[in-house]
Amino acid sequence: MGLKAGDIAPDFLSKDQNGTEVRLSDFKGKKVILYFYPQDNTPTCTKEACNLRDNYDTLLAKGYVVLGVSPDSEKSHQKFISKHNLPFPLLADTERQIVDSYGVWGEKTTFGKTYMGILRTTFVISEDGLIQEVISKVDSANHTDQILGTTA
Repeated sequence: MGLKAGDIAPDFLSKDQNGTEVRLSDFKGKKVILYFYPQDNTPTCTKEACNLRDNYDTLLAKGYVVLGVSPDSEKSHQKFISKHNLPFPLLADTERQIVDSYGVWGEKTTFGKTYMGILRTTFVISEDGLIQEVISKVDSANHTDQILGTTA
């Protein structure tokens, strides 16, 4: 029922915080960390982004490209990147096309309230476009360790 390790990662076309078009296929030959998060500048999303930022050099050294995806606008992403000095692009998926193709929109419960939203999920994609790992129980404060631990 959703994407799993071994599946071909769905290609997409989106725009980053600067309005530059980005396709997954642009990164063929590189390992990609494609992480989905609910909203810019919220506590848990900020913690996750800052963990990836703080370990960005390590991820680059291991050959990874980092792409964040949320339904926020390019302008919202610009503010989030600027406020937290994020070194990687954030894709504006305002129409939820990437979110839907990766199956990360679903029912969530917070403080007893049930609603539909982004299911915080990270896909580790190989150089040849195959999903190596799907991390659905994201530890935002230790996400880089989680990524490197599951793909080592």
